[in-house]
Amino acid sequence: CKGPGGCRGGREEMASRCAAWLAAGRQPSCPRLPPPARHGTARRSSAAKASAVKITEKASREKILTLESMNPQVKAVEYAVRGPIVLKAGEIEKELRKGIKKPFTEVIKANIGDAHAMGQRPITFLRQVVALCTYPNLLDSPSFPEDAKKRARRILQGCGGNSLGKTYSASQGINCIREDVASYIERRDGGVPADPDNIYLTTGASDGIATILKILVSGGGRSRTGVMIPIPQYPLYSAAISELDAIQVNYYLDEENCWALDVNELRRSLNEAKAYCNPKVLCIINPGNPTGQVQSRKCIEDVIHFAWEEKLFLLADEVYQDNVYSEGCQFHSFKKILYEMGPEYYNNVELASFHSTSKGYMGECGYRGGYMEVINLHPEIKGQLIKLLSVRLCPPVSGQAAMDIVVNPPVPGEESYSQFLKEKESVLNNLAKKAKLTEDMFNKVPGIHCNPLQGAMYAFPQIFIPSKAIEEAKVHKMAPDMFYCMKLLEETGICVVPGSGFGQREGSYHFRMTILPPVEKLKILLEKVKDFHIKFLEKYA
Repeated sequence: CKGPGGCRGGREEMASRCAAWLAAGRQPSCPRLPPPARHGTARRSSAAKASAVKITEKASREKILTLESMNPQVKAVEYAVRGPIVLKAGEIEKELRKGIKKPFTEVIKANIGDAHAMGQRPITFLRQVVALCTYPNLLDSPSFPEDAKKRARRILQGCGGNSLGKTYSASQGINCIREDVASYIERRDGGVPADPDNIYLTTGASDGIATILKILVSGGGRSRTGVMIPIPQYPLYSAAISELDAIQVNYYLDEENCWALDVNELRRSLNEAKAYCNPKVLCIINPGNPTGQVQSRKCIEDVIHFAWEEKLFLLADEVYQDNVYSEGCQFHSFKKILYEMGPEYYNNVELASFHSTSKGYMGECGYRGGYMEVINLHPEIKGQLIKLLSVRLCPPVSGQAAMDIVVNPPVPGEESYSQFLKEKESVLNNLAKKAKLTEDMFNKVPGIHCNPLQGAMYAFPQIFIPSKAIEEAKVHKMAPDMFYCMKLLEETGICVVPGSGFGQREGSYHFRMTILPPVEKLKILLEKVKDFHIKFLEKYA
């Protein structure tokens, strides 16, 4: 057969192929089959189509990848920050665009800490340096300050081919940027030494946390690695633990004491977990997400001593280190306190600490820039870590450049310093104002209690949910706080995340809400929440 694909098989194969071509309305030039007569063409065409359909039906088969056959660890992953409530918010936005009437005109997404999406203006100097790195022809432009050009040239010299996008960087990150990170840590911690060799540039802090957990998890049965995480927690941790099939070990923060961390609670959690796993990792989020607490120096010392005593690997999530608002609160890095506790601790406690471009005063979520500093790592494990990092080649080079400006900003005497300082202080002062406003307004609402927002960029108020509402939530197969947040979204257009997505004590209910919207918009949002909550209590009283 001279038709496409050829009829070189037996009679059945030849007939099947030609039938398929006939069904498509084409005529194969096949010397073995006589041309169809003009009369009865429709009948033969129908027969050919029927034959082609049968062939197609025989060829179809079940999908290889189904919910039953997929990786069960991936199926177990949950990430509340972008969960069902956010999907519903997206559906409502589409309905609003189609002109469908709602009791509101817009959806306010207060579910995620995306600063620029909420109207925060970028830091000019950071954007200037990244622009110069991205398009080096701008280095000749008089529109850019010399201190920005100086940093851009240094970063480009560290890149292969003097180009941000031309080549991959080293898997650990561009060397000169790791040097700048080490210098930043030394300045931040009052001279505590930092080695660029212990710095790993990452795709946001999340990448670093997931990578370290991946290398820590091992064993099976009762020897399977247990990872201690705070409750409430940022859902990255529970998601990563599920994906790795590790054991989540919860310790509860003290809501009655402004979400403080109590070492007695750590000990209770650890001792109970030893019955079913091997707890060897302790995760700390400071300042807290979603809870906003800032840990005292004494608390950090107690945690470090506990980790040393129990031989736990410490993970310190410090991405909100610039976001401290309450009087009397101060950020202390775990690295600094560890060093000041003396060589017995500093030379032995294994610690990985994380930072990011996404939070602080920068809010540069999209660049996915971050770093981790890992100290006291076994030399052979260090090689294994670099091997693991090399599988993903390197973090985004533009994100590495953005991270460099976070750790190497303008200094006094440089051309851009005054504008940089003005922009930075404006962002942080605004956040402090909004933290206090949110706390005060929530605490005026019957049935809502909000602890002081000492740091970070979220409120995590406790809400009273009447028993009738809890029963109705059961009918809808929802957690009570999910039911509450869904009603809030549907009636006001405000999207927040139920506390059950972060973890909470049994019988208590919360939601997490970002404080990032502009002040006037935040006031409107808080008033809407207040009005909704009062009506909700009346409806289900």
